[in-house]
Amino acid sequence: MKFSPSLLRGTLIKRYKRFLADVELDDGTIVTAHCPNTGAMTGCAEPGYTVFLSESTNPNRKLKYTWELAQTVDGHFIGINTHNANKLVAEALDNKVLSEFSDITNWKAEVTPPTANSRFDFALTRKNEEHQSVTEYMEVKSVTLADKNKGFFPDAVTQRGAKHCLELARLAQSGIKTSLLFCVQHTAIESVQVAEHIDPTYAESVKIAANAGVRVLAASCIIDEQKILLNQTLPLIS
Repeated sequence: MKFSPSLLRGTLIKRYKRFLADVELDDGTIVTAHCPNTGAMTGCAEPGYTVFLSESTNPNRKLKYTWELAQTVDGHFIGINTHNANKLVAEALDNKVLSEFSDITNWKAEVTPPTANSRFDFALTRKNEEHQSVTEYMEVKSVTLADKNKGFFPDAVTQRGAKHCLELARLAQSGIKTSLLFCVQHTAIESVQVAEHIDPTYAESVKIAANAGVRVLAASCIIDEQKILLNQTLPLIS
């Protein structure tokens, strides 16, 4: 996923009211940008961080700018826009980046299975051994919480996330293949684990899902001020 037009560089003044961020652009202009991240953003929104904004040409938008990336003092890039996670996975599916999904023949976004109450990020189609098309479902989560080189999800309590895990587990128990993919948008992270210390209920739901046959995996991204590309799987620590 390439940023076009190029992102605007600035310095974070503060993030507030969850969805707002004040940024001083490199030319000295101070702007308020939309923050497309509902999480705690621990370690991602420190005042003084270098940040990168996209600029909208839509005259009907209340806020002209969107916060896309942050860069830590150590030079690591963080994908702030959680909506990009699904775009990155879709691009990776199209380009056969992950071997686990290299035989996917088709995918659809935002699909509710006939036997479920939740809408999942992707419905994937592949051929079984009898060369028949079968559908499986995937939920994607964006990971940005880092402790040195370890990544954690979630960064705040997520009842919705726990519900999705249990729904995936029920589908898996009924014979439908399902997967939970942690999309890591932080270049410092080299492994991922569930943040039981933040949300023990979610952690338990992931264990239930894995035991039911849900495939749980993580993938990292190459990130710089010009692009984000999902590129390889990462170790999961239980």
